[in-house]
Amino acid sequence: MARVLIADDEPAVREFLVRALESRGHEAAAVADGVAALGALEGKEFDLLLSDIIMPELDGIALALKVAKERPDMPIVLMTGFADQRRRARNLEALVRDVVAKPFSLEQICAIVDDALRASATPRD
Repeated sequence: MARVLIADDEPAVREFLVRALESRGHEAAAVADGVAALGALEGKEFDLLLSDIIMPELDGIALALKVAKERPDMPIVLMTGFADQRRRARNLEALVRDVVAKPFSLEQICAIVDDALRASATPRD
């Protein structure tokens, strides 16, 4: 299965996502902000980045821009509980596979991650 890097400043959300993805056979690592995510990406290979948009230090959109530049083939999924942030992220459609509204269920997030991973295995036009 895939290695997923999760970036979210809420410990309960990180724990939920790690458990959800691991229950589906994925390997998941979680960090609390965008700066920590960049550090994690330097040391290991990941198949997908799953990031909250609003985080301290480096938000999810800035993180997505940096990751897309350095790893253009890595799918990125952003999460947010705020409609205005969802609209802001829609401007990144070429870089981001999906923007997920919080709250979400285990089934929803696993399906979105699986779809993003499948789509990344298929070449874009």
